[in-house]
Amino acid sequence: MAGSSFGTVLRVTTYGESHGPAVGCILDGCPSGVALDVSIIQHELDRRRVGQSKVSSQRKEPDEVQILSGVFEGRTTGTPIHMVVFNQDAKSHHYSNIKDLYRPGHADYTWDAKYGFRDHRGGGRSSARETIGRVAAGAVAKQILAHAGISVIAWVSQCAHIVAQIHDESIIEHNIMRCPDPVAAEQMIALVDEARKNLDSLGGIVEIRARGVPAGLGEPVFDKLQADIAKAMFSIPAIKGLEFGAGFGVATMRASEHNDPFVRQPDGSIGTQSNHHGGILGGISTGQEIVLRIAAKPPASIARPQETVDKDGNPTTIEIVGRHDPTVLPRLVPIAEAMLALTLADHLLRQRLARLAWDNHDA
Repeated sequence: MAGSSFGTVLRVTTYGESHGPAVGCILDGCPSGVALDVSIIQHELDRRRVGQSKVSSQRKEPDEVQILSGVFEGRTTGTPIHMVVFNQDAKSHHYSNIKDLYRPGHADYTWDAKYGFRDHRGGGRSSARETIGRVAAGAVAKQILAHAGISVIAWVSQCAHIVAQIHDESIIEHNIMRCPDPVAAEQMIALVDEARKNLDSLGGIVEIRARGVPAGLGEPVFDKLQADIAKAMFSIPAIKGLEFGAGFGVATMRASEHNDPFVRQPDGSIGTQSNHHGGILGGISTGQEIVLRIAAKPPASIARPQETVDKDGNPTTIEIVGRHDPTVLPRLVPIAEAMLALTLADHLLRQRLARLAWDNHDA
């Protein structure tokens, strides 16, 4: 199916459906000789996994990854890396009574409009379960980036109207909301629980940062770094908004406020005093921290009656049963990290090709 691959030099293709036999990915373009820790890949999948807390879907899936190719004796071989996770707890009968109805907020109608046929079980290919392949590939990308001193981290900065006021990254993985503010985290958890009991769901914002990114990554004009990052983020289910650095705040700023003065850093490199630009200028990384935020809508599957139509256009009501997330935010954190890592790793490898001729000349 067209549209299932992402990246240029480091290219990932995901496959599988929510209620099919398996989901996974094929990651091509990974350099040979990269020491690959499979436990790190499994750890990232565990962070994304369903059923991990009361603020996620209660579908029970172990999400145990199997690497079928591309790795030998703990190192990448330079050939395609094939990773698979087998589905074990799909309950397709939950969707039998709504297979001909269009769920509000879902891709059912648009999928039919495009293909004239769809897998109605759990959304099929449009399900967020597809992101397992992204997270597995992103875990490999993180290990590639680590060799270059680059790291990626994300957290929940807002759930509905509750905004984190404290930034303590040490507690992100120690609360089920993955929020760096312990007080806000408890408030978020209570609000999500209330929404769940009221057969509703909540959206919010996840902030993602990349550190140690060298200056010079990005491919103008149409492959600007922020353009590829934006494509990566908007390809994630439920994402409806994105901003870099000062974001939409630039609309009320003057250039004298927004411009980041250049300075010589203590290590002799060039940097900026502030980071309103979010680490990217002209589509190319500046060496500052890359900072972005993504807004996620509330999950569309709620168990209260909603108006809709069937595939013939006849008005009806729908009630969605089964196991669904009352918010996507905590599980969105590792997915967003994975997509940023994949984008940066791809551009890191592309940059090495971009300077090859100059390096030969200098030699």
